[in-house]
Amino acid sequence: MLDPKFILENLEAFETKSKLKGFSFDPITYKKTYEDRLSLLQRVEKLRSQRNDYSFKVSQEKDPTQKKTLISEVQTINQELKSLEVSLRDIEEVFSKILLSVPNLPSDDTPIGKTEADNPIIKTWRSPTQFDFPFLNHIDLIQKWDIVDFQRATSISGSRGYALKTWGFILERAIFSLALDLLRQRNFQILHVPILVKREAMEGTGYLPLGADDAYQFEKDDLWLVGTAEVSLMAFYQNTQFTETDLPLRVCAVTPCFRREAGAHGKDTKGLYRVHQFQKCEQVIICPPHKETSDKLQEEILGNSEALLQALELPYRVVQACTGELGFGQVRKFDIETWMPSRENYGETHSCSAFYDFQARRLKMKFQGEYCYSLNNTLVASPRILIPFLENHQQQDHTLKIPSALKPYLPQEYPSWMK
Repeated sequence: MLDPKFILENLEAFETKSKLKGFSFDPITYKKTYEDRLSLLQRVEKLRSQRNDYSFKVSQEKDPTQKKTLISEVQTINQELKSLEVSLRDIEEVFSKILLSVPNLPSDDTPIGKTEADNPIIKTWRSPTQFDFPFLNHIDLIQKWDIVDFQRATSISGSRGYALKTWGFILERAIFSLALDLLRQRNFQILHVPILVKREAMEGTGYLPLGADDAYQFEKDDLWLVGTAEVSLMAFYQNTQFTETDLPLRVCAVTPCFRREAGAHGKDTKGLYRVHQFQKCEQVIICPPHKETSDKLQEEILGNSEALLQALELPYRVVQACTGELGFGQVRKFDIETWMPSRENYGETHSCSAFYDFQARRLKMKFQGEYCYSLNNTLVASPRILIPFLENHQQQDHTLKIPSALKPYLPQEYPSWMK
């Protein structure tokens, strides 16, 4: 949600830039609803003031006849107020829905484009892995090592189901342990947060109403399963007045995440790339409302994810998301794409986003009378991270080389296919 007056003063920019992001904005409807609401609000406030004046006069009036006349005036005002207040509640509800549907504006330095093909490459770390032997894709590797079961999992949960088995789970756990230690050493608080949340938490972070098709809902209780710990971490601090010593606030959490992948029908149906349930370590920062501070902290959390990938010895590149690749509330975004040999390309593994005050307005987070800024980035998401990890580190004899940074997090006794 954005400042309603700011939207009114920049209707043309919102119409133009919303289209660049792939969203629609109707400036005529917005302006009319804004002005109708304001006019009605002014009438209600004027009548309330008049009623207070007459009520005070009633309390002071000694003449019975005059007092009766004043009481009659109060009753007339009350009748008119009752009708107008109903109309005001109705238009407030309409206006609130309109506000929730207004996308955030992209930053001035966001490149204009429509698809990921238009995302400029910012940097690359290590060249793509080259093999001098016939390499296997991650599906063949996990079947060879018996660390994931798709068949039994899909019989339980349907399409895109999977189950990590013993060393598949141990590898995932080791990677997450390394990730959490990295963040803890960089002054992040670690929280264990709910994954089943109220509608207000989803709306507050911008995942409702437009993201409803991609989320799982428990209609009876109007509760939602999160697609990222960002939702819970941000909502955890809703209605907070932060002080100078509070910010920037660095928090993270590891949670199961759930996405319907409604827009990905028929895409990446095999393997671990696109699944309905996954584990993710999410980093979130809440900071003072300064663009320069936000930009600097975005570099910080992007750097955290890069540090993890470097520790895992995985080739990657950083791209800046163009306007068409920005999400509803995102102002500025960088993606990290990790090299996946079986795809003969880089695949997205991290998304680093800045929102400015978009989420804080919805969640009522303030700092010195102004709304805070917020940022988030994936530190690691599994099982997708297992694709580049297994494929890039496979050896000619189909064993798996373990990076030195990860070895302390694994049991001393490895299976024969791990080195």
